[in-house]
Amino acid sequence: MTMPPDADPSGSDDALLRLYAQGDATAARRLSARLLPRVYAHATRLLGDAMEAEDVAQEAMLRLWRTAPEWRPGEAKVTTWLYRVTANLCIDRLRKRRGVGLDEIAEPADPQPGVAQQMQDRSRHEALQAALATLPERQRQAVVLRHIEGLSNPEIAQVMEISPRAVESLTARGKRALTALLAGRRADLGYDDEKAG
Repeated sequence: MTMPPDADPSGSDDALLRLYAQGDATAARRLSARLLPRVYAHATRLLGDAMEAEDVAQEAMLRLWRTAPEWRPGEAKVTTWLYRVTANLCIDRLRKRRGVGLDEIAEPADPQPGVAQQMQDRSRHEALQAALATLPERQRQAVVLRHIEGLSNPEIAQVMEISPRAVESLTARGKRALTALLAGRRADLGYDDEKAG
């Protein structure tokens, strides 16, 4: 029963969601195994808090299951819909906790080998998360979807419900702002040795 998710024609997200809507528990497990880690990672990057991200990921998946009976294939990709729901849930949470300082938000543990590497990776992650937190919400969402999640501009446009041109503008401005914010931290984040020469 270790069949890869796309080994048969019913392996697409749309097909699995339709099967789930018809009561197929195996389809639900396969779709959850495929999508839940991505949703959780996306929420973690937007929120900077693993426990909150877990709650958001579960809520996003619950909404997907509730939507399954009315799902219309071809209108949007399941992943695009799910990223949009996840982002909206994250934005709601961020708005509710505006008064909380960034230092009070717990960072997820980084399971990299070696203590020195773990410390450096954590510093880099915290620096990026802190820099991302300074961006306006729409810029942060566009940058995360494009440069961290790897979505294309048209996919991001669907998630954010804006034009691809607006996505390009948001990601360009966000990337410039992040570069400016992190430029003075290259040495203390350990990048000076890597780029020497």
